Amino acid sequence: MKLHNPFRTALVATLGVGLGILLIQAVQSLSTILLYVGTALFLSLGLDPMVSWLTRRRLPRWAAVLVTILVVLGVFAGIVLMVIPTLVSQISQLIQQVTTIINSGKAIEDFKHWITQLFPNIEIDKVFGYVSDWLNKNLGDISSSIGQGVLVIGGALFAGIAGAFIVLILTIYFTAAIPSFKGAVYQMVPASRRDRFIDLAEQITASVGYYVMGQVSLGVINGVLSLILLSIIRAPFPIVLAVIAFFFSLIPLVGTLTGSTIIVLLCLVPGLGSPLTALIAGIYYLVYMQVEAYIISPRVMNRAVSVPGGVVVIAALAGGALLGLLGALIAIPVAASVLIIYRQVLIPRMNER
Repeated sequence: MKLHNPFRTALVATLGVGLGILLIQAVQSLSTILLYVGTALFLSLGLDPMVSWLTRRRLPRWAAVLVTILVVLGVFAGIVLMVIPTLVSQISQLIQQVTTIINSGKAIEDFKHWITQLFPNIEIDKVFGYVSDWLNKNLGDISSSIGQGVLVIGGALFAGIAGAFIVLILTIYFTAAIPSFKGAVYQMVPASRRDRFIDLAEQITASVGYYVMGQVSLGVINGVLSLILLSIIRAPFPIVLAVIAFFFSLIPLVGTLTGSTIIVLLCLVPGLGSPLTALIAGIYYLVYMQVEAYIISPRVMNRAVSVPGGVVVIAALAGGALLGLLGALIAIPVAASVLIIYRQVLIPRMNER
């Protein structure tokens, strides 16, 4: 290839690279906003099936959106009003019990005794000696790190509350404006291909919506069953543990396992639970995870997405690595959308003669 004007070619290439760098920096600077927008859009697609169901009952679109938002906010407020007082009470009891254990002066000895029972081959006095020496040497750094950590946690908590409020406002707006967004996108497609594009887009958005509803249903099932079992076996602070089970169940693949592990470990803490309680909870969650994986989840998610197990694992891992928790949540519906395009667009084109 002959370059008639090397200077102009180099200038255009340099400007292209610079524009690419500016775009990457802009995306990085707007990453938090893009995360809010993506989360709100994901949630609005999850609410869209309920809005569509109401509109099919001859309710105006604006009224269907209003009813949906009010129902969701009402359910959330009801759960908060029912759970928060008990949750605060149980957390206060937890703090009081921990404080009592520490003030008794026997906390360290009880902890040593507990570790010795679990791991009889460990020389617990030497371990505590090493830990004590290390703490004495690094006490100043630890104090300063704790102070910085408190400030970071406070800032993160405030940012989280503000972000949740922004996501809520955007979700309400997107839920009301989804038909307008769809119509604007559909108009960009040539008329000869518009019907096919609309059909695929409706399948994809419906898949995302039903996936969100299915994941929430799994979380509710796990939370309610956990509350019943933990109350029966007299586990410490069953409502707190049930809330943990619910929120972790919203995370695909590893959420139920992680939440179950935390619950079992909390049941094992000396002064709060007992080995027998932890054993019963552990056996229950092992059984529940099998039932959820092979019975509950396929029935709940069958209408939402149809994705092979291997693709689910790869998609969730890739989404988590790229976008964290949000990536893990949206990875499966994204994978389902790609499979819809693959099965209904690419394969028919490849089979054309």
